[in-house]
Amino acid sequence: MVHPLDRRGRRDVLRVLAACAAACTVPRATWAQAGPSATKLAEPITLITGAGNNVVALAGDGGSLLVDAGDAAHAADLLKLAGRVGTVFNTHYHLESTGGNDAMARAGARIVSHFNTRLWMTQEIIRDWEAGKIYPPRPKEALPTEAFRGSSGEMTFGGEKIEYGLLPQAHTDGDIFVHFKNANVLAVGDTVQPGRLPTLDWFCGGWIGGLQNAQKALLDRADDQTKIVPALGPVMTKAELQASYATITKIREKLVVLMKKGQGAQNMIDAQAVDEFKDVMPGDAAAFLYEAYRGLWAHARELGGIV
Repeated sequence: MVHPLDRRGRRDVLRVLAACAAACTVPRATWAQAGPSATKLAEPITLITGAGNNVVALAGDGGSLLVDAGDAAHAADLLKLAGRVGTVFNTHYHLESTGGNDAMARAGARIVSHFNTRLWMTQEIIRDWEAGKIYPPRPKEALPTEAFRGSSGEMTFGGEKIEYGLLPQAHTDGDIFVHFKNANVLAVGDTVQPGRLPTLDWFCGGWIGGLQNAQKALLDRADDQTKIVPALGPVMTKAELQASYATITKIREKLVVLMKKGQGAQNMIDAQAVDEFKDVMPGDAAAFLYEAYRGLWAHARELGGIV
């Protein structure tokens, strides 16, 4: 069995990841280059793409409410499209979601997130699957001004009933959804990553079991008319979310079986453990398996231990 802290096994995995980081194009960068553009999603909600993340904008009498702030490079363009912004939700701490926080705060917006998201933004984050890249703590101006600690909340904005809540330990341990009930639009951040193997930020509490649970919770909330907006990629239907959930469930079940047999991350990479899913979820299999294994190891006890 390869323990995740086994130096030789970990060294081999990190060598693979470093090579992938050097050779592979980051999908988000490609999406962001076109610049922000807006399309009507549902009255009175607009979808803004090309800002690093998908941004959902709700127009109100006193300004706009945004789900996610996009990245820093496109914050000025995003503000031009959104107009005066009164409230911003951060679905998680990553820079594609929170990079524009500084500009939003300077424009007078209050920023809302889960407490765990705010906490991670005050810390130095090491992402070893990105060849050991280090993300420094964010400046005070970028931090959410309101961070809820409970599992859910609700509010009304521009006549729209909004429900929001924590999806624990999924992509990170601070992921939230924002549900516009009247318009039936459900913003889900990176808890759903359509058309690709998901990134699992194990360093900050993310793991495949939590991602599976989050997608099940979102399915329970959605109906056949719900427009489901991921952090990146096309707007989804409930049927498409169901297909994603089914694939994630199969991948999780397979990896748990392998782990219980004593297989480590490098073993899974060498065995091309997710190759059978490449047609529906293509991507960097080595990086995904490393991240998935680290998360599974963190939850080994609740999974019944390892042989």
